[in-house]
Amino acid sequence: MPEIIEIPVELTHFQLPKAVQERLQFLLDRQDIGEELTQAERREAEGLVELVEFLSLLRLRSQRVTKQ
Repeated sequence: MPEIIEIPVELTHFQLPKAVQERLQFLLDRQDIGEELTQAERREAEGLVELVEFLSLLRLRSQRVTKQ
């Protein structure tokens, strides 16, 4: 039997702070124009992308549950 995890509604509306979004965009833009990121910057960008993907998945699952 699948386990049910309750997610607070507030968490499903969480967004990255503007400064964090801007930092991620800055790193991705640099990478897109061919600039090589340092190893620390690559890890930072990868971590932020993973966080954005997790938040998107959380929102999508929340929307699907509330429509049922």
